[in-house]
Amino acid sequence: MFKALVVALLFSVLNHGSNRATASGDGDFFHKVHNCPPFRCGDGRTEIRFPFRLATSPQYCGAPGLELACSMEADTILLHPILGLCKVTSIYYNFGVLNVIPLEESWTRCPLQNITTTNLSTSVYIPDSYGGETAILVRCSRELIRMEKAGTTPGMGDSIVGPISCLSNTSQFMYLMDGSEPMYILPLDCTVVSNGISTPWDYDIKYAVLFAERARRVIAFGETTLTWSVPTITDICLGCEQNRHPCGFSSQRRQAFCKRQGSRVKVIAATSSVATFVVLLLTAATALYRSLKSKVDEEVRLKIEMFLKAYGTSKPTRYTFSEVKKVTRRFKDRLGQGGFGSVHKGQLANGVPVAVKMLENSKSDGEEFMNEVATIGRIHHANVVRLLGFCSDGTRRALIYKFMPNGSLEKYIFAHESDICRELLAPNKMLEIASGIARGIEYLHQGCNQRILHFDIKPHNILLDYSFNPKISDFGLAKLCTRDHSIVTLTAARGTMGYIAPELYSRNFGRISSKSDVYSFGMLVLEMVSGRRNSDPWIENQNEVYIPEWIYEKISTEQELESSREMTQEEKDTVRKLAIVALWCIQWNPKNRPSMPKVLNMLTGTLQSLTMPPKPFVSSPGHPMPQI
Repeated sequence: MFKALVVALLFSVLNHGSNRATASGDGDFFHKVHNCPPFRCGDGRTEIRFPFRLATSPQYCGAPGLELACSMEADTILLHPILGLCKVTSIYYNFGVLNVIPLEESWTRCPLQNITTTNLSTSVYIPDSYGGETAILVRCSRELIRMEKAGTTPGMGDSIVGPISCLSNTSQFMYLMDGSEPMYILPLDCTVVSNGISTPWDYDIKYAVLFAERARRVIAFGETTLTWSVPTITDICLGCEQNRHPCGFSSQRRQAFCKRQGSRVKVIAATSSVATFVVLLLTAATALYRSLKSKVDEEVRLKIEMFLKAYGTSKPTRYTFSEVKKVTRRFKDRLGQGGFGSVHKGQLANGVPVAVKMLENSKSDGEEFMNEVATIGRIHHANVVRLLGFCSDGTRRALIYKFMPNGSLEKYIFAHESDICRELLAPNKMLEIASGIARGIEYLHQGCNQRILHFDIKPHNILLDYSFNPKISDFGLAKLCTRDHSIVTLTAARGTMGYIAPELYSRNFGRISSKSDVYSFGMLVLEMVSGRRNSDPWIENQNEVYIPEWIYEKISTEQELESSREMTQEEKDTVRKLAIVALWCIQWNPKNRPSMPKVLNMLTGTLQSLTMPPKPFVSSPGHPMPQI
């Protein structure tokens, strides 16, 4: 295959070697794109570039129907077939949307009335009521009080705005309601007049714009969000923009294409055999890589489809990528970023808030995706995160979980990161969280049809719900085995440094089993009671401190663990109990570690019933104790 590519490319170069190859022809973007630089009507105004063009620019600078103009006030103007003249307040090329305000007098008297009674769709522009932020127009028989306007999410302001003066009178009061809110928040005397009303959304602002602010822009100015659609252009250009490449159009091929940043689309005949060889080699290698990658992607897709088919009908709901974009409102609210990809907040059609994990950088063989679906797709436990759905659409894969508003346990443990968060982690709460995690691990080990070994228990993978109940998450490294076999075989260590059991590094310490999760749990609990990472990045010399050793010395010599707050004797006993249980869990020999049922018994029992474990590590007498 590689030779065939080289021969074909060589023939092509020899055939055209004497000519200077430039794209030509009237309207051909390849040649004339450089005469169409980005333009702004004024300082701070939105940028005009392909697929949009100024009405005074050549036609090849933009797509049909996407012409803009500049006003005397330096505003960007769109002539919409239905709205008439509109002021363009922003264009988001990577999302394919623009915000506009109608300027015609007939639209400025009571903008919302016209918006709700007029079909704004044209052959090019469509109201963004699918992927954007929408509102609902409601009619009530009485004026609502402030409490009735509040939404279901604390801190997000009112979810019902009004009354709208130009639509209301003494017998009816009209309000605009956030379309993402459940209908039950409406008082019983209110009815829906119109839904799917597009509201402006600012994609370049890092924080979420409150619904009340967006609603007032609709009510006062009629500002709305439109998407544009031009065949053979829109979808391709969106992909270009999202990958930070300019988009262009070839009149010869009659379709858009992605252009490399800063490059001139011009091919000069090779002037030397060395240059020709390098070009051929790079081109052939690139083509070969793309071919092989495409083949691998297809194999992974078929592998996942076979897995999902064999998995049966008991799996969570399957979503298309378009549905995932709608759930996340085009990935507007990013919660975090990790080695696997990104996590975005979203909301299902039934109003349930969710966290959507996009597996952008996951293993190429789809192992992480299949692990998550196979392990937590069927199980339901109070201390295991709930998988509500998934997406496997071509090469795009996503996992949809129930949203955990308090984030991960990690941010509440480490005092130097947030003293306020650390204060919330009182000893009794530590015990509740530790017991909840233990119950979750016990269920994974013994409560399922197949034993599930997690292999990545750590604070970052423990999520907290509204009541601070812990939920075990991230099963990408999990391993399934039959219930009567707890010993597993792995070809390589898996997990996170600092939480990986010794036997995962070397079989000299013992066999890999469910006791490996017990070790990780012990390290997590030690971090809770100390408020420090077992490999603390804030300590100048990592080789001089080992937190488990410091805690062992404190407990074995009857000393108290320092705390940033005053504690009662009962709280001190709770901390001591947690530390002893954790020290049992991190014994280097897996046989000396308790099982998770035994760990639960120790956590729910009394301090007096616990015995001091042997030293769980190789002694390091030269290591001084940390000052905490």
